Amino acid sequence: MIPLAIVVGGLYAAALYLIGRRSIVKLVIGLALLGHASNLLIFSAGGVTRGRPPLIRPGDEALIAPYADPLPQALILTAIVISFGVLAFALVLVHRAYTAVGSDDVDAIRTTDA
Repeated sequence: MIPLAIVVGGLYAAALYLIGRRSIVKLVIGLALLGHASNLLIFSAGGVTRGRPPLIRPGDEALIAPYADPLPQALILTAIVISFGVLAFALVLVHRAYTAVGSDDVDAIRTTDA
């Protein structure tokens, strides 16, 4: 569990560093890393359990511990789909801004005129 926490912290640190840069491409890569770090955080907060599906056997009243919690997995699946849409939109927006301005520097984009 400790190595997973270190990986999540490293991804968050790298994402925040890239988001703070002046390049729009680095901003988009930072957003992608931020999404991956959040997914890993949700996954690790739900608990990592191997080999036990969350199924109630016939005749039992409740789940027998340990079992895998399906809620974090469903949340991560939804977050993956949403982050893919956001990144696709961001890439199109970056491409449009680069063709309009001719630079990927955030400070070079001063006006909204195309």
